[in-house]
Order: sequence, then structure tokens, then C-alpha cells
Amino acid sequence: MTQVVLGENEGIDSALRRFKRQVSKAGILADVKFHRHFETPQEKRKRKGVSARRNRRF
Repeated sequence: MTQVVLGENEGIDSALRRFKRQVSKAGILADVKFHRHFETPQEKRKRKGVSARRNRRF
């Protein structure tokens, strides 16, 4: 769970910026996009294969 505590004289803009940065670092949005739709077994195999090929290159 991402949490941002406001400082004494901190503006909402800077707190929102910090919150967005923490959410992106935690990978929350990527996880939400990933789980947005049902993934068929065929799509899952295809995604894992692409990921494996990508990882082998590096």
C-alpha cells in the first residue's frame, strides 16, 4: 500500500507528485493494467514466451 504523509508546509501538488512516483516505483499501475482483462491460457503462454526471449537477449 502506497502512502504519502503531508509535511507541515507542503503543497498538495508536491505530495501528489511524490505519490505518483511511489506508485510507479511500486509497479501498481502496471499490475492493474495486467489484471484488467481475463487472459486465456494461449495468451499467457505467448506472453511468457516473449518475456523469456527478451530475458535471454540480455
